[in-house]
Amino acid sequence: MLINTKAKVGVFSIALGAYLPQFPQLVPEFESQYADFKKVFPDTVEIIDGGMVTTKEKAQEAGNLFRAADVDIVFLQMLTYATSYNYLPAVRDLDVPVVVVNLQKVKALDYDTADIPTWLGIGYACGATGEVIADLERFGKRHAMITGVVEGGDPEVQAEIEDWCRAAQVRRRFRETNIAQIGRPYPGMMDLYIDETNLYRRMQLYTKQFDWEKMWCIADNITDENAIRAKAQEILDTFEIEGGGSIEEVWEMAKYVVAFEQWVKDEKLGLIASHYDGFAKGQAGVLDSMLIPAFSMLIKQGTACAVEGDMKVAMAMSILKTISGTGQLSELYSIDFNEDIVIIGHSGSGDADISGKKPSMKIVKVFHGKTGGGYLTQFYPYVGPITYLGITQDGDGNFKFIVAEGENEAGKILNFGDTNMRMRFTCGAREFVNRWSEAGPTHHMAAAAGRHIDTILKVAKIMNVPVEIVTR
Repeated sequence: MLINTKAKVGVFSIALGAYLPQFPQLVPEFESQYADFKKVFPDTVEIIDGGMVTTKEKAQEAGNLFRAADVDIVFLQMLTYATSYNYLPAVRDLDVPVVVVNLQKVKALDYDTADIPTWLGIGYACGATGEVIADLERFGKRHAMITGVVEGGDPEVQAEIEDWCRAAQVRRRFRETNIAQIGRPYPGMMDLYIDETNLYRRMQLYTKQFDWEKMWCIADNITDENAIRAKAQEILDTFEIEGGGSIEEVWEMAKYVVAFEQWVKDEKLGLIASHYDGFAKGQAGVLDSMLIPAFSMLIKQGTACAVEGDMKVAMAMSILKTISGTGQLSELYSIDFNEDIVIIGHSGSGDADISGKKPSMKIVKVFHGKTGGGYLTQFYPYVGPITYLGITQDGDGNFKFIVAEGENEAGKILNFGDTNMRMRFTCGAREFVNRWSEAGPTHHMAAAAGRHIDTILKVAKIMNVPVEIVTR
């Protein structure tokens, strides 16, 4: 990604302090279990280590550490039974989910030989899980539960932890990067309009405003011909250009892409929403004609770029790109009642990583519904499962996620330069359109290859946003 961030993950373990003087052998046992637990986390996150907590005072120290680090999520390892004072001080002041991890060391205790310290040390992690959740609930904390076993390995536990870490990365990315708005939303698309203060309050995203007059001259100082040439070759490697293409033909485009990449890094931009509604002449016309492929190159590198000034779909694209590696702008396009499928797609910038074959690029004289003409790009999403994420708001400004999963089927698509997916949904085309529309989305949504609703639910819990599932 052009801008790299790491989720900050608070990790600590708990055990009842009263057990330790009674059974001193539990101390090295628990220390070993906790050390092994920390090894299950991927290197894509930064661990904020709260240590092994056995007293209220140690829980307070862990809480101070977590607050200072601004953790995105907390994982609580249950070593054995523990009471509320072992963990509540550590999470009391945090506004992030607490994932309670009940990892039993052995698959089963030896019924004939197990004594009390053996039971407490390797077979009693589940003893206080209900109590922990009850207290978290009473404190108004978001929570989740993972149960598994260490002996023999537990791929399900590993997958769940990695999934939560991917979800936590969304919060960190929103907190550490900015969203750029260039121009303003498409006139009259009131579903796209947004209150930037509310966006910062609820989704933790800060908006940076840019005028097109500044963007027209963004590439004026780009003079490194080697960098331009390398970027031109990357464009040729990414797109199949109608009628063929050469480095010389995409030289100006490459120059702008180099400039945009530097701009993204300088401004720490994780998301961009833009719309141009002026007279596409002179410098304005040059940039406007090549924005679609230029922004597509940014999307490929992890910066979500949305057309028509839609900041909400830029967020949806960023979320899907972060958790799945793909994030494609989409909208309901047409219905094929003969085949019972929904055609979903969009004109404009897209994500090359979602394309099963090399995306195409061609020049058109007119962009439909917009001023000017220039380069159009078409992407060809993989046949197979696709997840859609829309982000909308209610009348009080609260955000909501709308999600659906379906199958992109092979078959004929429209070929006038716009990305198309032939989507089959378990509820049928007619019912999907009804349900999706009734959920009150904006007219844009993001698409990702694969099935990701379960991960989106984790993102929603971390961001404290409700989710409406349309179909799976």
